Amino acid sequence: MQEFLSAYLPILIYILLCILIVLLIIISVKVIKTMNRVESIVDDVDEKVKSLNGVFNVVDAVTDKLSALTEVISDSIILFIKGIFKRKKKKLKEKEMEDQEDGEEEE
Repeated sequence: MQEFLSAYLPILIYILLCILIVLLIIISVKVIKTMNRVESIVDDVDEKVKSLNGVFNVVDAVTDKLSALTEVISDSIILFIKGIFKRKKKKLKEKEMEDQEDGEEEE
């Protein structure tokens, strides 16, 4: 039995190693083909994204201008409201001063 194993076991191992090497070569070739397909798809997507860059730049410029416009409008509204309240405060202060002057004159 030992003679059988020592004679045929190395041959069996070599045959299995050859089969393993052939399978690895087949898998490597399939992986290379798949990677080439993926590369072509990525290149196609990259070209399409580059073609959309102009649209994105236009959208970005429009949003920047709209943002600046709304900022100017909101600032002017806030200044208008502050001006109204300042006028009311001035009128109240003037009225208080007049009341104080009237109160001093009566004494």
